[in-house]
Amino acid sequence: MEKQILKRGFTFIELMVVVVILSTLAMIVMPRFFGRIDEARITATQIQMKNLEQALRLFYLDNGFYPETEQGLKALIEKPTVGRSPNKWREGGYLEKNVLPKDGWGNDFIYLSPGRQGEDFEIISYGRDGREGGEGPDADISSSKI
Repeated sequence: MEKQILKRGFTFIELMVVVVILSTLAMIVMPRFFGRIDEARITATQIQMKNLEQALRLFYLDNGFYPETEQGLKALIEKPTVGRSPNKWREGGYLEKNVLPKDGWGNDFIYLSPGRQGEDFEIISYGRDGREGGEGPDADISSSKI
């Protein structure tokens, strides 16, 4: 006697039900997940700003002034050749690995000296959209407000 092997698979309807259930779960979970990503990028940007502030303070301690707006944050990794010349610029720069960090979205920071609110300097990230203004993750982040 020959045994008959029954092969059984999922029907198209069963597969579609599974796809609909997974899609529904994804619609519920994904917005929460992506919201957390933006929060993490904002926090990373604020941390990078604090690190840049510390480097700027070291620059000030060595030279008695903060880099000018035209010199920018680049003055932390290369001795400025324009504007006021720092006499005691630290060989090797003021940042670890001698690299300027980017904000959480991969954009360059904006540096102003003096800052817009009258502070010695201000570091700005234009947020997720990379443009001035905006709300939520697109809002500007300023060192004067963190």
